[in-house]
Amino acid sequence: MNNSPFHPDNESAWKKWRRQKLEQVPASVEQLIVEVNDLNHPTAAEISAITERCERSNMAVYATHGDVDKKALMKFAACFGLKRLDHNEGADDGGITALTVSDDAGWRKTYIPYTNRAIHWHTDGYYNTLEQQIRGLMLFCERAAEEGGENAIMDHELAWLHLRDINPDYIRALMRADVMTIPANEVDDKIVRPDRTGPVFSIDRHGHLHMRYTARQRNILWKDDVLTLEAVAALHELLNSESAWIYRATLQPGQGLICNNVLHDRSGFTDSEQHRRLLYRLRFYDRII
Repeated sequence: MNNSPFHPDNESAWKKWRRQKLEQVPASVEQLIVEVNDLNHPTAAEISAITERCERSNMAVYATHGDVDKKALMKFAACFGLKRLDHNEGADDGGITALTVSDDAGWRKTYIPYTNRAIHWHTDGYYNTLEQQIRGLMLFCERAAEEGGENAIMDHELAWLHLRDINPDYIRALMRADVMTIPANEVDDKIVRPDRTGPVFSIDRHGHLHMRYTARQRNILWKDDVLTLEAVAALHELLNSESAWIYRATLQPGQGLICNNVLHDRSGFTDSEQHRRLLYRLRFYDRII
């Protein structure tokens, strides 16, 4: 969309957006937190506070102290226009995924989200089809680990801003339709998922910025040209820096993240019998209204 500030050739809209964006960057993760008394019945003020933070930073951290079940999580998400769940392989019949260390010998043992190992920077669903991109993401902490499990989170619009400041051609490179390919997933000589090729940055029909990214080093193919590799290196350097735009927090029971699928990672963690980490994850094709 040529009128979007995220169009690399729209200089005037970009400059106006950049100034406004930098004026409203939260100084700390604490400024993202909103207390919600009852997820089943959030008040107009609570909804407004979360919406405002998402408009400003594409994310908010909510904290509640009452009993929460999966039905409540769905009702809460719907308050922000998040309704179309991605029924990925690890999700239950309702489309909600329980992220905890898997004790069985099944396929979960081979996927890092079901282990206690660190997860590198990514946006969710980067291996989905372009028609089923994850626009909204919600997490809820039922139980925290004994130690670790910290998340780093960063507004993907700020990553875009940083790269555009360095070199607008980096943005053009990362918006190409063939810039990042996730190779096919094969299990027992059967293709579970074919190759997925697409852009890192794209603009939706409403002019919003979407990001599709993973920092993993293996099983990923980048377009082999100098500009792309420089852009990827610059993004990697930002995400591994001490930038004030990167917030770090360990979700505690009753806390959660609701966002427009911002960049995030997770440190490794240690469970105990008393503290066995369990987070619920809801992925949506919708963006927060």
